[in-house]
Amino acid sequence: MLVNLNDLLPDAAASNYSVPCFNVFGFEDARAVVEAAEEVNKAVILACNKDVVDFYGVETAAAMFLGLATKSTVPVCLHLDHTYEEDIVFRALKAGFSSVMFDGSQLSLEENIARTRKVADVAHALGASVEGEIGSVPYDEGRDHIKTIDTSPEDAARFARESGADCVAISVGNIHRLTEPTCTIDFGLLDRIAAEVPIPLVIHGTSGIRDEDMEKLKHSRVSKFNIGTCLRQALGNNLRGYMNDEPEKFDRIYFMQKAMPYVKEEAIRNFELLS
Repeated sequence: MLVNLNDLLPDAAASNYSVPCFNVFGFEDARAVVEAAEEVNKAVILACNKDVVDFYGVETAAAMFLGLATKSTVPVCLHLDHTYEEDIVFRALKAGFSSVMFDGSQLSLEENIARTRKVADVAHALGASVEGEIGSVPYDEGRDHIKTIDTSPEDAARFARESGADCVAISVGNIHRLTEPTCTIDFGLLDRIAAEVPIPLVIHGTSGIRDEDMEKLKHSRVSKFNIGTCLRQALGNNLRGYMNDEPEKFDRIYFMQKAMPYVKEEAIRNFELLS
């Protein structure tokens, strides 16, 4: 069933579990994630990032994933990840996304609040939810223009009051696209943010976080973890292995059917970490 973040995150923020948000890049991995969610009987968030939108177009991405969400036996939120342009956000909402992230993290606080507010007004009128970001979560590779800025608790509190966002992504030492869990989470900063911000908190860059730190984070007001790199590793590494083992084969579906169980297994591992 299709839901938005407001159906999922407030309860998670008040409890000792979090909801995984998996970045998916095609139908096969999205289906594997939904199958994992159904197997463990947990809600899930399917997220499309900028790479997916640039490659497919936001309308095609919506058409590809909406059927999986609406037909699922568990709640599924279809979420547009980091997006910097309002026109793409509005196209996504029209196409059926139930949630969007307007990323104003590279803007001044005032402009971030003002532009997020406009997005929130439209999204809420359409029954969709909105995520924002305060501070700036850096990337280990790619997106070199993205700054590294720790979240200010005071700025996050003002953003929560004025922007209309339903949840806020924060920067507390987490890093996008790490291939090993090597980042250091500033739990003191997280506690100060949580004390000031009443809306649910979001952590991006989950693949770079140690399991023991995820255990601590899920017991805080962090309600949503964005997960991408470890899923891409499960797909890419196993797909490469099978293709190298059978160089005479070339059918896409043949190889995808072999690799997808590893994607599902990695998704289940993350569900168990966050439960």
